[in-house]
Amino acid sequence: MARDPARPALAGLVPYEPGKPVEEVQRELGLARVVKLASNEGQFGPFPAAVEALERGIGELNRYPDGGAYRLVTRLAERHGVEPENVAVAAGADAVVNYLSLAVLDPGDEVVCGWPSFPSYVLDALKMGATPVRVPLADHRYDVEAILAAVTERTKIAYLCNPNNPTGTMIARAEVDTFLERVPARVLTVLDEAYFEYVDEPDYPDGIEEHVKAGRNVLVLRTFSKIFGLAGLRVGYGIGPREVVDAVKKVRNAFDVTQPAQDAAVASLDDPDEVVRRRRLNAEARARLVEACEELGLTVATPAVANFAYAEVGEDARPVFEALLREGVIVRPLGPFGAPGAIRVTVGTLEETELFAEAFRRVAATAAAPARR
Repeated sequence: MARDPARPALAGLVPYEPGKPVEEVQRELGLARVVKLASNEGQFGPFPAAVEALERGIGELNRYPDGGAYRLVTRLAERHGVEPENVAVAAGADAVVNYLSLAVLDPGDEVVCGWPSFPSYVLDALKMGATPVRVPLADHRYDVEAILAAVTERTKIAYLCNPNNPTGTMIARAEVDTFLERVPARVLTVLDEAYFEYVDEPDYPDGIEEHVKAGRNVLVLRTFSKIFGLAGLRVGYGIGPREVVDAVKKVRNAFDVTQPAQDAAVASLDDPDEVVRRRRLNAEARARLVEACEELGLTVATPAVANFAYAEVGEDARPVFEALLREGVIVRPLGPFGAPGAIRVTVGTLEETELFAEAFRRVAATAAAPARR
């Protein structure tokens, strides 16, 4: 038999297990309709200008993309008031995390993050032989004091996921300020703001305006996958110190972001009114989703500020996930995120929220899995 060729650091990792396509779930279970509320995709498609840009570029797919993403980098720099040298573009914000880990982590280094949180912080560190230090959340929120206490001489990166995925809660401005005032300057702080455009809270900080521009050792992550409706094209970015961006560029794959993705992202930057509209509609639907979860007797992480809700359903969320799947509703069980007894439900339309609630009531009526207050 062939020996396992993987490095020892990968021994405990398992390949990513993607969910089945909606069409396959419908076929296997004989369902007329399946509602996907698992992946935090925006409920709206691409902006009209992005669709037009994609149509214009379809005839050029025989060409490689612009490897430097010049137009996109330039527009992002202008939008945020920074230099192009401060912008790193990649195939999704999670790709920036991957490249950052590849660029700065050695075996024995440490990263610190709240937990449960976005798994890539942990997985990408493990891939490099580094040690992830997972700090338990406090009331579903990042515990800034506990994270500061977990920083050691070996810490290279500290992650603050704001809002946190999967709990949907935010870290307030004063807490972020406190963290950045006290964390050692040698530690790179990553402010993951993938859901930035959904948040409409006055106490929510803008990491680029308030910290990158202040010269702190901070990399801020953003994405076009959520409110801009481009998840299928995979384009995200980081903004931070030039030295950090240069390190990411050294390990980034050539032609990392496709040309259609670049063109659609650029075209999405010219419609702030549509962003405001989508934020408002998301907030209305999110409020109904949280209300529905609470009506079902579930413990929900609040206040939710992104485009999903986190609900505790028992010791093991898998049976609930599978039962809902048979009802035609796909949610995300959160074992890989560090919360095996919880599910994450994406904000959809009001109709989809009611379908989820009705399906959950049927599941609860036939099983003892959901936890009640």
